[in-house]
Amino acid sequence: MTNIDQLSIDTIRVLAADMVQAANSGHPGAPMGCAPMAHVLFTQFINANPKNSEWFHRDRFVLSNGHACALQYVLLHLLGYKVSMDDLKNFRQLNSVTPGHPEKTHTDGIEVTTGPLGQGIANAVGMAVAERHLAATFNQPEFPIIDNTVFAIVGDGCLQEGVASEASSLAGHLELGNLVVLYDSNGIQIDGSTKLGFTEDVLKRYESYGWHTLEVADGDNDLEGLTRAIETAKSVKNKPSIIQVTTTIGYGAAKAGSAGVHGAPLGAESLAAVKKLFGFNADQKFAVPEDVYKYYGERAAQGAQSEKAWNELLAKYAQAHPKLYAELSRRLEGRLPEGWEDVLPRYSPSDKALATRKLSETALSALAAKIPELMGGSADLTGSNLTRWKDAVDFQPESTELGNYAGRYLRFGVREHGMAAIGNGMAAYGGVIPFTSTFLNFISYAAGASRLSALSKLRVLYIMTHDSIGLGEDGPTHQPIETMAMLRATPNYLNFRPADGNEVSAAYISALQHSDRPSVLSLTRQNLPQLEGSSIEQALKGGYNLHTYGSGSKLDLLIAGTGSETSIAVDAAKLLAEQGLTVKVVSMPCLELFSAQSDEYRHSVLTPGVPSISVEALSTFGWHKYVHCPIGIDTFGASGPYLELYELFGLTPEAIAKKALKIVDYYKSTPVPTLALEF
Repeated sequence: MTNIDQLSIDTIRVLAADMVQAANSGHPGAPMGCAPMAHVLFTQFINANPKNSEWFHRDRFVLSNGHACALQYVLLHLLGYKVSMDDLKNFRQLNSVTPGHPEKTHTDGIEVTTGPLGQGIANAVGMAVAERHLAATFNQPEFPIIDNTVFAIVGDGCLQEGVASEASSLAGHLELGNLVVLYDSNGIQIDGSTKLGFTEDVLKRYESYGWHTLEVADGDNDLEGLTRAIETAKSVKNKPSIIQVTTTIGYGAAKAGSAGVHGAPLGAESLAAVKKLFGFNADQKFAVPEDVYKYYGERAAQGAQSEKAWNELLAKYAQAHPKLYAELSRRLEGRLPEGWEDVLPRYSPSDKALATRKLSETALSALAAKIPELMGGSADLTGSNLTRWKDAVDFQPESTELGNYAGRYLRFGVREHGMAAIGNGMAAYGGVIPFTSTFLNFISYAAGASRLSALSKLRVLYIMTHDSIGLGEDGPTHQPIETMAMLRATPNYLNFRPADGNEVSAAYISALQHSDRPSVLSLTRQNLPQLEGSSIEQALKGGYNLHTYGSGSKLDLLIAGTGSETSIAVDAAKLLAEQGLTVKVVSMPCLELFSAQSDEYRHSVLTPGVPSISVEALSTFGWHKYVHCPIGIDTFGASGPYLELYELFGLTPEAIAKKALKIVDYYKSTPVPTLALEF
């Protein structure tokens, strides 16, 4: 270890501790323990340009144990990213760029939002997938245009989370040799020693996944060992690598090696002692020696030179392979192919009744042929989700003889949570648009990751089928009731429940147009008719007037429906019209898009002064904002043929018409409140 290495490491330790102390909040222990491995990684291996954090050919770094973010913020500052000393001093303060856990949308140089443990390593797997796919798609002899490594630091807590196991298992199968994980094995978590509940042999576990495993016994001091381990890991091209690095949490502090340094400031006295131990002025805060700035600045300059060399290679690539260059440029600029919306089908009422999952298959197949960056798969439900187009090639290592890395269809296995987190990593990497798929009920398995899709503003398409009691005999274990309410309550989500083919096409258009939001497409198992009055253009507004039944000049009732219940609402309206009522049916495939429309438009649809009901074979939670009386299911479902279930839960045209008459009668003597107002 050289003097500048030691000085840099100690600077990182002291600076991170200063940040936590100033905020009176945070986690000093992991940054102090991880400082040596992070220093080696960033000064010797990670190839990036701090002056252009979006340089596409950069290596990616993920801090999976996001509570250690003071470590990452210090490194970003030293390297010259847009993280100033004042930003470090404002750690965990309102509107700072140094929030309590890394956020992709807040801080220059942060690749993914982490904090919920295990998500980061799973994101890293997704990034490695995207890199291997793009390399296989665009690289040519003498032109390694895409050739970078995904690095991650993880902690004990990350490796206890199931999402990490799911993603790591798949990474081993996929032979992702571009992924290098450093495991901070400090033996401590919030409750105390990991001996309390985490005593497995992690390296043997990862070896069984198909990973290459290494160990550095003295992660506090053995920089040469760390360097050799990372070099060896990078040289292994057919397996992801994990390096178990034994460290001391809170190295140098009075409570080092204990839970006492995990999630609380060191305290003024202990921090002063740490500074003296490492040769710093105990009274000076946020000190960085000029030699450390110089050393990190030299590494940053190397990154700038690397980008310059890559740009020169890219210019030669453009001359040698103009079509590939044009396609790569389009993707990196975030532009979808010209005319992509035109490939989506349109339907009329005379077209055959089909399940919306089948309509989705048609739409996805057309889009896959037009948008080559569209890439994804299913959690072992391909034949039910209908997400694999006819000429799709699986993303598989060639050694399996099942596909290749240029393939775009992923077999996620029964790993819903890992699938969603991998999708986030793919979206964050760029150059691909990921989709994932399972039954709607099982997005609950993936909620930890799907929530981060929204928080991180990542375009991930969740193609969810079997969306209600309409799936029938599989029963309440598989029938979503509360699921859509949870998704609709999640900020920055678009949740689609299309009622027919036009609305399915609209859902895909909107999902792909919104590059900063994830989308859920909730699709039926049962066949649905193509509706009179539906259109792609109208559905893109989230809610619209479908059709009015009856001959009166004044509306007596409004019925709003979504998905499979919209056609039921139509039939109920027809029954009511036969009894002399005038009833407008509104289709509301996406409440989020509808709520974003102007007051004028929303009131033209939800007509003030007219009693209204909604019909949806899900929880009624959230519907009172839009209608006076929501009709749905606020209990669990049941096992049986789906038509019998609809009768059991009162979701037939006859049952709805009967209840509607009571509502109309009630409002004859009671003022009708105006809903869906925004102030």
